[in-house]
Amino acid sequence: MYFGQNILQYKDSMIQDMARMVAVPSVCGPEEPGKPFGRESARALNLILQIAEEMGFATQNVGNYAGHAEYGEGSDIAAVITHVDVVPAAGDWDTDPFHLTQKGNLYFGRGVADDKGAAVAALYCLKALKDRGVTGKRRIRAIFGAGEELASNDLEMYFSQESMPVMAFTPDSEYGICNREKGILRVRFTGGENASKAVRRFEAGTVVNAVPALAEAVVSNSGSLKARLESAAKSAEGEFRFAETEDGIKITSVGKASHAMQPQAGFNAASHLIALLSKALSKDELGGFLGFLDRAIGTEIDGASLGVKGSDEASGPLTLNLGIVRVDDSSSEADIDIRYPVTCNGDEIFETIRKKAGEEGEKAELLHGNKPLYFPADHPLVHLLQDAYRTVKGVPAELYATGGGTYARSVPGRAVAFGPFFPDEPDRGLHNKNEHIDIGCFMEHAQICLEAMYRMMTN
Repeated sequence: MYFGQNILQYKDSMIQDMARMVAVPSVCGPEEPGKPFGRESARALNLILQIAEEMGFATQNVGNYAGHAEYGEGSDIAAVITHVDVVPAAGDWDTDPFHLTQKGNLYFGRGVADDKGAAVAALYCLKALKDRGVTGKRRIRAIFGAGEELASNDLEMYFSQESMPVMAFTPDSEYGICNREKGILRVRFTGGENASKAVRRFEAGTVVNAVPALAEAVVSNSGSLKARLESAAKSAEGEFRFAETEDGIKITSVGKASHAMQPQAGFNAASHLIALLSKALSKDELGGFLGFLDRAIGTEIDGASLGVKGSDEASGPLTLNLGIVRVDDSSSEADIDIRYPVTCNGDEIFETIRKKAGEEGEKAELLHGNKPLYFPADHPLVHLLQDAYRTVKGVPAELYATGGGTYARSVPGRAVAFGPFFPDEPDRGLHNKNEHIDIGCFMEHAQICLEAMYRMMTN
């Protein structure tokens, strides 16, 4: 028997506490005093720390940015880092997204896959170590962030007060071991007043790091405009619905959500609605800002028209997601999310985008930037995790690259992403409707997680 199997006896309790966590709709909201990511994010953080205290662990909450539960002794710290905030529960769910619902071996609820399930698993791994009285060379912490989905400063604030671990992993990606994470840029385009002679309003997206599954536009109901739109829709790519309202013709574009790190897995309702409008309307009817988005982005996901298309052998191609668009009578803005190859320069990519926008009379602002992560393949932590994975699965964990951004970047040179999903698992609905886990796969992840934590604590 390997040590990781000790987690299996906690399965029922893990599911119960997962239900408690899912019940908190911890989408980051407006800042409040002492709650930098809003009340629900803070409530989720405090709940998992409360569960940890019920287990007898010492805990620490750093200003509702992040917190930890700790076990063991020693000057050095090892850590597993997860997060308890979630993306909005958009789309038509088949279940209540904030109630853990079982259907056979599947458990549905916002956060079960990203990342509350992994948070609960890490905490119970800590409990398994404590219940068996394991002693080792270093303390081990389960660290819980509260603003990961915003790519916020949650861990930066946490580590401004708490010690940096000597080694860590974050189960917020896939197996095997992610030692290469693409760089991330989030850019906002802004224009002046809406100069369109036909488009009165355009709305799409809730978060920049997800492909929008829905977009709506209202255009003036004049002349042959409705007939032109309906005719264009017949040959356009996408699903469009038309309705006459007091304000004009409302067009709804239906797409498919996916994480911004893999926009090819979704169907962007916003970009395809802009393409439809561009096809049916004249330049003046469309307006300058939407025209710019159509020319500079279109329905591309590789940044070609912006002049930033690129790829490398280590991590693959640059991807681009048009995540949010807001246009009305007083303002025009759109946010994009770019994941760029690990050997590329993010500053140069943004400068190219800024110049392109300026040439078209629009403004580009850098909202957020994360440099790529490139972790050495021969690092002792990589070998430790590979051995832990091999112990449970019988084969070593492979190394891979991702377009996702994980907490590994917050512990530079000391952390990688590791789990919780296996390469052969189907889509679990991360950042999409009907998010779920398979309990069998989840408990297998929990065994790997415990085996790795045991080794990090004792080796």
